[in-house]
Amino acid sequence: MPARPARAEQSSVRRILDHPRGGPTILRIVLGTQLRRLREAAGISREAAGDAIRGSHAKISRLELGRTGYKDRDVADLLALYGVTDLRDCAEFLALARQASIPGWWHQYNDVLPQWFEQLLGLEEAASVIRTYEVQFVPGLLQTEEYARACAQLGHPRAPAKDIERRVRLRMDRQEVLGRPHAPKLWAILDEAALRRPLGGPDVMRDQIDHLLQAAAQPNITLQIAPFDIGGLAAAGGPVTILRFLEPDLPDIVYLEQLTTALYLDKQDEVENYIVVMDRLSATAEPPSRTVEFLKRMRERL
Repeated sequence: MPARPARAEQSSVRRILDHPRGGPTILRIVLGTQLRRLREAAGISREAAGDAIRGSHAKISRLELGRTGYKDRDVADLLALYGVTDLRDCAEFLALARQASIPGWWHQYNDVLPQWFEQLLGLEEAASVIRTYEVQFVPGLLQTEEYARACAQLGHPRAPAKDIERRVRLRMDRQEVLGRPHAPKLWAILDEAALRRPLGGPDVMRDQIDHLLQAAAQPNITLQIAPFDIGGLAAAGGPVTILRFLEPDLPDIVYLEQLTTALYLDKQDEVENYIVVMDRLSATAEPPSRTVEFLKRMRERL
């Protein structure tokens, strides 16, 4: 008889259909994980799976990693190949595939949104905890509109004004995730350099620090400052973001942004190394209880 999907695959698909959290990015990753497990349980190679959907092993790899949308026909053919014949099971997988193919809210900003950044927006939507360390800038999730505009102008000096405004609006819309029901917990560590860099001028920085003071009072936001006088830092090479999820099929993911691209790391050993680094940063930085005092002192100097 054909093999039925493992209980874990059935329960995971039903759970995320009943209680969806996050946008299509997360749904694609969850569905891809289930399809990979089914393929491996059936002892079928990526090459054979690719042949079954008139594609290649590379296409199967992209599907299993959640890096592309799903066609009903491809999902149905893969389920049949993997021995999934129960009509209810097939219907649930197809329903998940359709939800995973619905564009996220950020689709409206495709004209100014780099493709490599889209995944981060989807991950933020589904995260339960976001830990981030920033060296040069205030984290995007905590920027004021004027500060975000100064950042956009700095990063895109030749962009027309309308594109700058589109980038600013994207950043403001992105921040709405922190105010939604079941919002993620944001734990941000800011290097003192990010606060001393006068982007936009003193008035913009005063408003930005006021905004950080308000953010520090939110129950789901923890702020720490890494002052100059503590010396070298474990992650001095650049910004780091670690995202954690309630969905058990999603591993912790490390996001490393570069000038024109980004890296997403999910291998356990790599992620654990960055978690250790983030823990060290948190232990070295000023404790959250001193953040408000530190920010007020900085504001007085502006």
